[in-house]
Amino acid sequence: MPRTNLNDLAAFAAVARERSFTRAAVGLGVSPSALSHTMRLLEERLGVRLLARTTRSVTPTPAGERLLLALEPRIEEIEAELRSLTELRDKPAGVVRLTLDDYSLGQTVWPRMRPVLEAYPDISVEFITDYALTDIVAERFDGGVRLGGLIDKDMIAVPIGPDERMAVVAAPAYFRDHAAPLVPADLTQHNCIQLRLKTQGGVYAWEFERSGRDFRVRVQGQAMFNSSPPMLAAALDGFGIAYLPRGLAEPHLQGGQLVEVLGDWLPPFSGYHLYYPSRRQMAPAFAIVLNALRYRSSAADK
Repeated sequence: MPRTNLNDLAAFAAVARERSFTRAAVGLGVSPSALSHTMRLLEERLGVRLLARTTRSVTPTPAGERLLLALEPRIEEIEAELRSLTELRDKPAGVVRLTLDDYSLGQTVWPRMRPVLEAYPDISVEFITDYALTDIVAERFDGGVRLGGLIDKDMIAVPIGPDERMAVVAAPAYFRDHAAPLVPADLTQHNCIQLRLKTQGGVYAWEFERSGRDFRVRVQGQAMFNSSPPMLAAALDGFGIAYLPRGLAEPHLQGGQLVEVLGDWLPPFSGYHLYYPSRRQMAPAFAIVLNALRYRSSAADK
């Protein structure tokens, strides 16, 4: 049998993990059609079908699963050795992949990463925004940014910001036509701007706390989004009531474009953390990113 190209095996592993030619092709920097052709040639050379293809999905066959299990640890070892070579260079270099939501990216991560990228031209950072609780090991991320209470216990978690709070807000124009809610249950009588999250298995129920008791309210409304910025825009338009990170709403509260209600029912909670798996040796590029994001409290936070 002709010697199989290692690039073809790495491409197969990418397709098998992503279960999509399109997503795998983006990561590999090739076209989906070229990647599909490469897989067909690989299967012909091996004489066995590795991938089951339908119009909607791609899944490994039993033979493909066996090959993937054999390949992944070896590919990981090769990639680790290649990353270690960057330590021989005079300047830290490499790509750092982070998964995070759009709010933490805009409010905390990007403002601190911009000077890092300017200071270290050989470091690249890939920011993938997603609200799902991503398995960073399986998805080959170097780290993730999530709220402290959402991170698995087997991860190392480093605070990158202070405690967070949520805010229930609407435009003054909305409250001119609707009585402001006095208790969270009143929200069921309002047009609320809803949020759909993968992590919640559907529409997010707004969370409140009073006298040590936690409870949720399932609100209704005409508009639904899957991230916070468009919810803020809808609230500013006077369309309804939104449940937002207070830091996102703060400038508009100070400017009078939004009004906050039910503030006594929303205590602070654990803020954003950078989390990553335990490793014996941290890549220099990731160490620089970690140091830049690490939260250092000030007197203003106390």
